[in-house]
Amino acid sequence: MARKLRLEYPGACYHVINRGNYRGDIFATEKTKVAFEDCVFEACVKHGWVLHAYVVMRNHYHLALETPEGNLVVGMQWLQATFANRFNRLRGERGHLFQGRYKALAVEEGAALGLLCDYIHLNPVRAGVATVAELPEVRFSSYWHLWRPKMRPAFLRVQTALEDAGGLADTKAGWAAYARHLEWHAEAGPAGKNAAYVNLSKGWALGTSGFKADLVVSHKVTESARALEQHGAEEVRRMRWAQACTAALAKLPAAARQSADAAAKSAAWKVAVAAHLKATTDVSNGWLAERLGVYVSKHVGLLRRGTGRGGEWLAKLAEGKG
Repeated sequence: MARKLRLEYPGACYHVINRGNYRGDIFATEKTKVAFEDCVFEACVKHGWVLHAYVVMRNHYHLALETPEGNLVVGMQWLQATFANRFNRLRGERGHLFQGRYKALAVEEGAALGLLCDYIHLNPVRAGVATVAELPEVRFSSYWHLWRPKMRPAFLRVQTALEDAGGLADTKAGWAAYARHLEWHAEAGPAGKNAAYVNLSKGWALGTSGFKADLVVSHKVTESARALEQHGAEEVRRMRWAQACTAALAKLPAAARQSADAAAKSAAWKVAVAAHLKATTDVSNGWLAERLGVYVSKHVGLLRRGTGRGGEWLAKLAEGKG
């Protein structure tokens, strides 16, 4: 099966994740972590990336990165291939280093990106490697660089996390306030173990429904896109169904939806719209029943056999006439 395309566009932000093959501890030693961090930094320079947060753990890594030039794929190919070559050369080994293609979730700037930075910074805490108080000494993380401004590379933008945590300044006082912010997350906030926080590593996009809808429309995201997982594909399909339904309703005169039986489950306009969507999309009966309040199986079936209601409106929808 051919590999499907990644979602790429200038200025896109992503949560990028990958693990060692068979979940192996590919970053078990400090030397391998240094080597991978060097590759990440080189990739940022070579491809013009902005790194908002990162962490390298024993068997996986997380990156919150921005691609001003829309070049995620070429940059990630370089990053993972270069590190794999260097790793294998050092150890005299061959074969696949990572478990497969990296995961890249599109991220909305603002609150979603800020929460992602918190999530990445707290990775060692969730893994039991350190407490929040000990995080400033945990190497190979953007949080370590937060406390050492003179050692930060130019492409690392730790201010993203500070700004989303309440407009904190990039000062010792601001860092201390951010540490308290992470303490709250770890103890009671969404950075704990609840579903909303765990989902920052799942799906296909992180952000508001409006952000995801815009990706679907503006960037022609389809449910077959490589970046989507199963429940992400379902979300995209539902967005497309909603768009198709809105477009169909716009083609019907208002009078059709204001008749005496407009609210009935067998209303002619409802049956027509349902039949039109069933013919032109992969919409589910359950979604139509919820959205339109129509008995799909019964009334759409009758309409298709020429004995039901809505034939006039269905013909107009098929013609594209209002």
